[in-house]
Amino acid sequence: MILTLLKSTRLSWTAKNIHMYLLVVTYAYYSHLTTTQPFKILGGLILVTLLWGALYALNDLTDLKSDSKDKIKSKRPFIQNKIRPEIIVLFILLLIILVFALALIRFPASFTVILLLMIINQIIYTLPPLRLKDTSLAPFSSTGTNNVLRMASCSVLLGNVFLVPFSVYLLMFLAGMGTYLMYKEKKKQMLGVSILCCILLAYILLVGDMNSIQFLIIILPPVIATIPLYLSNFLDKDKMISWADFLYHKVVLVFYLVALIAFLIAGY
Repeated sequence: MILTLLKSTRLSWTAKNIHMYLLVVTYAYYSHLTTTQPFKILGGLILVTLLWGALYALNDLTDLKSDSKDKIKSKRPFIQNKIRPEIIVLFILLLIILVFALALIRFPASFTVILLLMIINQIIYTLPPLRLKDTSLAPFSSTGTNNVLRMASCSVLLGNVFLVPFSVYLLMFLAGMGTYLMYKEKKKQMLGVSILCCILLAYILLVGDMNSIQFLIIILPPVIATIPLYLSNFLDKDKMISWADFLYHKVVLVFYLVALIAFLIAGY
């Protein structure tokens, strides 16, 4: 039972958190902002990861019926191993309480507020009566918004939520939205968002809101990792999604973790 609960937190998906934290830390580094408390950044990353573990478990709990009919999602922990819903809810609540207790004791109030916004966004996305994931508004409240909140949670730990240019916040919002649409096979909407991303990225590079090293480290790896996800719209969907999952949540995860630690050490 414990192993099933832990699997439901999708710890390998922490690549998303590390990705956004690395992005923010590179701006601190190139702004010559000394990272005097690298362990606070890593601690914040751990709390965000634990919180998202609870939120992923909540998502799986609310999607048991629909996931059981999906070839890939039917392999998720709560479907493979039955656990009473009240135990899952208790596990989720304990994780959330632990995260907020530590955040209130050791971190700035602004960080705690952003954690709260993560929960609110996920609740309106996942739970009735709103449950935006079943509406046309789903792309706006899913990965894109979560990318922005992840970035903001790191930025406030560095003392300035606007450390990252607004244009880059917008880029990561659109990139997250595009990934969501790609996964959901919304080809027309995905194409429109992809075009906007390319135009915005060109603008960002042109005006200097992102340098070439940041582009190579932050933007290029996930773009390469999502190629199989794009191809899933035309080739064997299950196989391509599995490849995309492996590349981003395992290969890119390790790369980003090493890069994050390197930038934190260099900026200390």
